[in-house]
Amino acid sequence: MTISHLFILTGASRGMGLSMARQLLVPGHTLLCISRSESTALVQPAQQAGATLLQWCHDLAESSALGPRLEVWLREQGSTSWRSASLINNAGVIARVGPLSQADPDNLAHALRVGLEAPMVLTSAFLRATDGWKAERRVLNISSGLGRRPMASQAAYCAAKAGMDHFSRCLALEEALKENGARICSLAPGVIDTEMQLELRSADKAAFPDRDSFARLKTSGQLTSPDEAARRVLACLARPDFGAQPVADVRG
Repeated sequence: MTISHLFILTGASRGMGLSMARQLLVPGHTLLCISRSESTALVQPAQQAGATLLQWCHDLAESSALGPRLEVWLREQGSTSWRSASLINNAGVIARVGPLSQADPDNLAHALRVGLEAPMVLTSAFLRATDGWKAERRVLNISSGLGRRPMASQAAYCAAKAGMDHFSRCLALEEALKENGARICSLAPGVIDTEMQLELRSADKAAFPDRDSFARLKTSGQLTSPDEAARRVLACLARPDFGAQPVADVRG
């Protein structure tokens, strides 16, 4: 009998999220992807692998409706359906690059809702709906080195990732008090060759003093491919000691 595992993944339509989704499409897995748009690139691989693929189109900036939807869906599945259940909060955006004094309020709010509010809302719904499940439960928050060191003109992104790190620490303490508490880790995946990196190294240097350092990461070949980054992140998720450190880095 095939062992069933559930994975819920946000931001699965591009970059490392898309790579993680592809790698999770194996027999016995059910993958629920939550992104602004469906990815047709996942349909055929799911069919070929014999994996169950669900795709919800939802803007993560509007998480107040998404949390209840996820909770209802999880309760409908039943507590005996899965050997394990994992939530991967991967979606994130950067606000318009520039000093905070020049930030557009709507743009700033959007970045914080996607990068911090949505992970907290979804994690809350996930833990509440699966409370009492015998399945092993894991929450993987995709963080960043910028959550651990400051950078000019990146206040929103740095703050969102720092908030993700710290709510993960708090959550780990809460879950440790439960008999079958979930394991939590906020993981920095390293520097990855994604559209976000392109946006940063294409920014106006006057608005982004660190632009050249991001350009050098590309020209010197220091960026990890999305596929390799996804492999490393999922390897961390699968480790027996996942969650031993609530804040970690794939580079050790």
